[in-house]
Amino acid sequence: MIIHTKLDTACIHLCIYLPTSLKKSFWVLQGIIHILHSSSAAADFYHGDDTSDKFPTWITHSCNCGILKDGFTRLVDIIKTAHVIDYNHPGSGSSEILHGIHVIVTSPNDELQYGVDETYNLDVPVPGKTTFALLKAKTIYGALHGLQTFSQLCHFNFSTRAIEIGQVPWTIFDQPRFSYRGLLIDTSRHYLPLPVIKKVIDSMAYAKLNVLHWHIVDSQSFPLEIPSFPRLWNGAYSTEERYTVADAAEIVRYAQRQGINVLSELDVPGHARSWGVGYPSLWPSDKCTEPLDVSNEFTFKLIDGVLSDFSKIFKYKFVHLGGDEVDTSCWNNTSHVREWLKKKGMNGTDAYEYFVLRAQKIAMSHGYEIVNWEETFNHFGSKLDRKTVVHNWLGGGVAERVVAAGLRCIVSNQEYWYLDHLDTTWQDFYSYEPLTNITDPTKQKLVIGGEVCMWGEHIDGSDIEQTIWPRAAAAAERLWSSSHQLAKDAQDAYARLSHFRCLLNQRGVAAAPVVGYGRVAPQDPGSCYMQ
Repeated sequence: MIIHTKLDTACIHLCIYLPTSLKKSFWVLQGIIHILHSSSAAADFYHGDDTSDKFPTWITHSCNCGILKDGFTRLVDIIKTAHVIDYNHPGSGSSEILHGIHVIVTSPNDELQYGVDETYNLDVPVPGKTTFALLKAKTIYGALHGLQTFSQLCHFNFSTRAIEIGQVPWTIFDQPRFSYRGLLIDTSRHYLPLPVIKKVIDSMAYAKLNVLHWHIVDSQSFPLEIPSFPRLWNGAYSTEERYTVADAAEIVRYAQRQGINVLSELDVPGHARSWGVGYPSLWPSDKCTEPLDVSNEFTFKLIDGVLSDFSKIFKYKFVHLGGDEVDTSCWNNTSHVREWLKKKGMNGTDAYEYFVLRAQKIAMSHGYEIVNWEETFNHFGSKLDRKTVVHNWLGGGVAERVVAAGLRCIVSNQEYWYLDHLDTTWQDFYSYEPLTNITDPTKQKLVIGGEVCMWGEHIDGSDIEQTIWPRAAAAAERLWSSSHQLAKDAQDAYARLSHFRCLLNQRGVAAAPVVGYGRVAPQDPGSCYMQ
C-alpha cells in the first residue's frame, strides 16, 4: 500500500529546495508537505511493488487515513513553528525542489495495541536523483515515528530564511528496543486540565514514548465520571476539577492519533479513600477509610461497575490495578471486618491477597490483562494470574526475580526513574538499565519496557513540563535505542539531550535546563545549548 498525495485534489504543499551553493549537502524546505488526500470512508492509494520507481494506477482502498493525515499536519506545524519562512524559491518546476514524501505503509490495519510494529525506514535523497523523500513502515504508527524523525532533520537557515535538511543523503532504519515506553501522570494529587494533558502527549510523541499511564484516582481525589456509580466523582477536589466520560475518551483519542496508548489505573485496595466520599460504605469505618472494605460485597460490585465503564473508554489491552502500599491494620482494627476475617480463616495478609486476586478476575472478565505494582509479587507472586505484568518501583533486583518466575515486568525503579525526585539527575535517568543482571534472551523478552513516573504531590499545570523534561528524554533514548547504540558514558549523550531540550523549547514545551537537578532554573544568562 503506497500512500501518496493526489495532486489534483485540495492539498497543502511542502516544497523543499536546494540552492546551487549547497547542492552537495542540503535540501531546503519552503512551505509545507503534500498531504495525504482522504475522505471519511476511503482514501486514494497506489498498489504495487514497493521497490518500483513507477507508480501504478490510482484505485480507491478503504482505510482510516485520518491518523496519518493528522501526522502530516503536525509535521507541518512543528516545522514552521520556530520562525517565519520567507524564502524566495525558484519555482515548482525546479530540480532543486523536494516535492514531498512518499509514504509506504504495508498494513491497512490502524489498530493501536501493545506490540504494534513501530519500525520505519526514512530516505532523504541527494538532490537530482529524485524529488521525493521516501518513508516506509509496516504500520501508520511506524510512519508517525518516521515523520517525527524527519521533523528533527529540519533546520531554519537565517541567511536564506528557509528550512533546510543538512548532510544529505539520509538513510535511517529505526525500531524500538522495548514495546512499552511509558510516562505516568497523576491527576489525583493535582487536577490537570485537558489542554495540559494534551501538551504532555504532544511532547511524548517527540521523544517516541508510547504509553501514557494515567493514574486517575487516589486517596486524595476521584475526578473521573463513572456512569455506573455516579457519586464516585463526589470525591473530586471541586466540581470544576473533574473529567467527564467524554473528556477521558478525548484523551484516549488524542493519544491514539499520535501512536500513544493510554493505560488507566484503578489502585486498589489501598489509595482509595476518596471513593468513600460518594459511597461511605466502602470505608471500613468513618475513622478507618482505607483500604477499601474487603468484607463488603458492594466493594467488588462497584469495582466491577467501574471496570465495565473503563472498558468502554480505555481500549488498551492492559489495565493497572495498583495493589501497592496496603496497610491491613485498618481491617484488623475494625470489628465487622475482623469478624469477617475470623469467619473466613484469614489474617490481614491473606485478605490482601484475596482482594487483589478477586479484582484481577473482575478485570479479566472485561477483557483486560493486568498490571500490578510489585508488592503483589513480593507478597504472593505465585498466586498472581500468569498474564500479570509486575510493575517494579521499589528498587533494583525485582525485574530479575519477576522474569525468573516467568512473569512479565515493567521497570520504574524509583531510585532512577521517578521524575518527582528532583535530585535524580539526567545522568541517572540515562544510565539506568532495565535488563540489569538479566542475560538470558528468553527472560529479557519478559521485560516489556519501562516507565518514568511523574507523581503529582508537587506537580500541577504550572510546572509539569519542566519537571518531566528533559530528564524523561534520557530514559526515552534508553528505551528506544538498541543497546549497542547507547552511550557507555552518559556524558557522551549530553550534546544530544541538550539539543533535544532546546528543540522542545522551540516547540513551546517548557523543558528545564539539562545542567543541574530536575526542574532547575537557568543558572546564568547564556545559550540554551549550554544550559
